[in-house]
Amino acid sequence: MHNQPNKEENLLSADVPEKFKNSESGEVQIDLLMKSYKELEQRLSKNPKAPKSHEDYCINCDHGMFEADGEINRRLHAKGFTNDQAQEVYNLAAEKMVPMVQGMAADFSADREVEKLINHFGGAQQWAEVSRQLLAFGQKNLPADVLDNLSSSFEGVIALERMMKGDEPSLQRNSSNSASSVNDAELSSMMRDPRYWKQKDPAFIAKVTQGFQNLYGK
Repeated sequence: MHNQPNKEENLLSADVPEKFKNSESGEVQIDLLMKSYKELEQRLSKNPKAPKSHEDYCINCDHGMFEADGEINRRLHAKGFTNDQAQEVYNLAAEKMVPMVQGMAADFSADREVEKLINHFGGAQQWAEVSRQLLAFGQKNLPADVLDNLSSSFEGVIALERMMKGDEPSLQRNSSNSASSVNDAELSSMMRDPRYWKQKDPAFIAKVTQGFQNLYGK
C-alpha cells in the first residue's frame, strides 16, 4: 500500500503548475521543475538590467541638440529601463521630436517675419504688391540661393528692397571688371552672411558694396 502524502506535500503539490506533475499520479516531477528553473535562470542572466541608480545611466548626446536630463533618467529608471533602452528614448527624441519642435519654431518665426513686413509696408495688400516686385527683381538679378536667403527674413527683404530701389549697387555685369578680385561665388557668400542682411555691420556692408562695384559696376 502506498504511503499517504502528508499535508505539506499536498500544499506543495497544489502550488506547482500541472505541467510539472505526473498526469496519472499527480506527483510533482522534480526533474522537469529543475530543468525549467535552470532555463529561466539562463534567460534572466542574459537580459541586461537597469543600473542601480538613474545617475549610472551613460547617455550619448554627441549630436549636441540637448543633454541627458536627470529627471527624465530618474523616471526611466523607475520603470526599469536598461541603459540601452534609455539611450533609445534619447535617440528617438533627437530623431523625431527635436526636428518637429524646430519646424514649429521656424513656422512661428516665419509668421512673425511676414507680420513685420505687412506692418512695414502698410498692410497686406501693399505687401503683396511689393513682394511680387521683389520676387521678379530678385529672380532677374540674383543667384537663386542668395534670393532664398534674403527672402527668408525681414532684414533680408529690406536689403532686397534697397537693391531694387538702387540704394545698393546695380547687379548688371560690367565686363571691364571681369578680372575683379571678388568673384560671383565669394560675393554670394558675403550676401548670405548675417553681418550683411541682419546685423547691418557697416564695415561688412561697405565691403559687399565695394565688391558689387568692382564686379558689376554701378
